[in-house]
Amino acid sequence: MHMAVQWLLILMAVAAFLGVVFEELIHVNKAKVVLFFGALAWMVLFTAAPNDAFRERVQAALSHNITDIAGLWLFLLATMTFVAYLNKKGLIENIIYSVLPGRVTERKLLLLTGLFCFVFSSIADNITATLVSVALVLSLKMELRKTLRFATLVVFAVNSGGVAMITGDVTTLMIFLADKVEITHLLMLAGPAFLAVLLLAALLSVGLKDEVVIEKAALQPLRGVDQVIGLLFLLTIIGTILGSLLYSIPPVLTFLTGLALMFLIARFFNEDIENDPILEYVRAIEFETLLFFLGVLLLVGMLQFIGVLQGLTALYDLVPVIFANFLMGVLSALIDNVPLTAALLKADLQMNTAEWMGLTYAVGVGGSLLIIGSAAGIVAMSKLPGLTFLTYMRSFGLLFAAFVFGYISVYGLGLLVSG
Repeated sequence: MHMAVQWLLILMAVAAFLGVVFEELIHVNKAKVVLFFGALAWMVLFTAAPNDAFRERVQAALSHNITDIAGLWLFLLATMTFVAYLNKKGLIENIIYSVLPGRVTERKLLLLTGLFCFVFSSIADNITATLVSVALVLSLKMELRKTLRFATLVVFAVNSGGVAMITGDVTTLMIFLADKVEITHLLMLAGPAFLAVLLLAALLSVGLKDEVVIEKAALQPLRGVDQVIGLLFLLTIIGTILGSLLYSIPPVLTFLTGLALMFLIARFFNEDIENDPILEYVRAIEFETLLFFLGVLLLVGMLQFIGVLQGLTALYDLVPVIFANFLMGVLSALIDNVPLTAALLKADLQMNTAEWMGLTYAVGVGGSLLIIGSAAGIVAMSKLPGLTFLTYMRSFGLLFAAFVFGYISVYGLGLLVSG
């Protein structure tokens, strides 16, 4: 392929990722920008192919890329539909307010907030977990200085909670689907990740002395069908883990089965009626998130095909793997962790279990270091007045300390497991 075409494709990828970084300035949704450049890049590859043999190679690479994307897309579609239904029916809100006490100290509430975000983001997508958590923080009506501390913990805890579960973080799912780690190894990440959240909560709680009165909203009555679908969601998650562990059943297949059962159960309970059809909840999910992943993975597939990604992995030849993985985590605060992880997986790096576990934690939590480094941070910034890039940076030292602790703990646990 002509060098000019390669440079054109690289510039298109750079333009797409700049569109992600400067989304708030250009007022164009990042999903639309990335999808446009992702699809256009492959069009350029086909039209610029020097001969039919090369065009066949492009076709084979695209087909492989689309297959990978389809598995991820369908899995996210199923999980997000479940969460959209349960959130709309008030099940999630009911659980939160039934657990929280009416009066609690700020320090204890900070700890409970971290615990809730960690657990909830393990079974739901980060966007939903952040939206629910931020709504809770805003309802406390604290002064801005304290609200910002809670928001900082929310972002870190939400990102930390997802790394141990394939349902909680896309990068974890990607690493698992690539057969780099077993599901038991991922579940072990929960311990060190939660300890890092506790450390950050302790650091942020310095100076908090007051009590908070929690005004609980009137709980929505839960119907039988909502409770059954909530139980089905839990059983689907458990079935995904056991099915993968015992029979190597792809997670997407288990979740699509759970989604189909959700539709059938709703019909059995006469829930699937004209004024509230169950399929409407598929439309209620964040399709822009799905389109963003589609565009990103198309771009990464293109960069892999033209051989650009080898430059990213050159770092692994310069420094030990443990430091390279850590730096990739820090880099994920500037570069979206989905394309970063996809690039590393496409490079087919040779690492042991401890190193893959360390990378899973690093790219999953590293985005917490900057407010723009993760979906959780961007959502929190859009919902909390006063939470900006600079105000979040005030806690960078604390966030970095917790991240380093979590990474070292995960790597150490990985050494014990693989040793």
